[in-house]
Amino acid sequence: MGYIRIDNLTKMYMGRRSKPRNLHDPIERSGDNILVLNNISMSFEEGEMVCILGPSGCGKSTLLRVIAGFENPTYGAIWVGGKPVIGPSDQSIFVFQHSGLFPWMTVAQNVGLGLRHMADKAAKKAKIKEFIEIVELDGFEDYYPHQLSGGMQRRAELARAIAVNPDLLIMDEPFSGLDFLTHMKMREEVVNMHEFIRKTTLVVTHDIDDALIMGDRIVVFSGRPAAVKMIHKLDFPRPRDFERDHGLSRLRSEIFLMLGVPYAV
Repeated sequence: MGYIRIDNLTKMYMGRRSKPRNLHDPIERSGDNILVLNNISMSFEEGEMVCILGPSGCGKSTLLRVIAGFENPTYGAIWVGGKPVIGPSDQSIFVFQHSGLFPWMTVAQNVGLGLRHMADKAAKKAKIKEFIEIVELDGFEDYYPHQLSGGMQRRAELARAIAVNPDLLIMDEPFSGLDFLTHMKMREEVVNMHEFIRKTTLVVTHDIDDALIMGDRIVVFSGRPAAVKMIHKLDFPRPRDFERDHGLSRLRSEIFLMLGVPYAV
């Protein structure tokens, strides 16, 4: 039994005119129901970084929301750390696609939200400084979100997330909207951060290269309704290089084909 276990997970958004009688009802009996996740079962180990790939709109983000407890499954169940997921948990932190920083707070104040339990002000300040240094934002402690670039905002969000010391870190398209160079830098920082904190991390991405460079394991979904097409453990050494490692390059080409692209670009 893995740290995260997903059993027969089905997620359907029901229309007003009908409810499904059972798991084998037609997908959209009245034209109103939308089946998003279709009978998914899989498990992940503690400390893994799992990258989830699939076509746009296939249900990747929905899966994250169900694992985080923000939405309930229509059928099936999810366990995290041996406990069933029945709602949001303070042991899980979700980093959304778009900036979730509070605009009226500085970087230090945003990061400090996860350390509110610390009564010792000096120790709390030192911890905030430590997490800001991890994401290389030292010197920007007193800046507000609007004074930061997109990549710096993302780094501040990561610092706030890891300051909470969650058992599970969930990231939905963490590099969305970043320019190419910032994207590359953020990807490297996420890998380094994971090596440092070794927390179970789930990342949804549409970028095959991101998944193969970052992940300890990848999951590839079909188009909606999402079903699992591949689960693959990545044993390639880091740093990963598609030109140097032919096995990694072959896997990359296989995934491109699986997702409907005839060649790796």
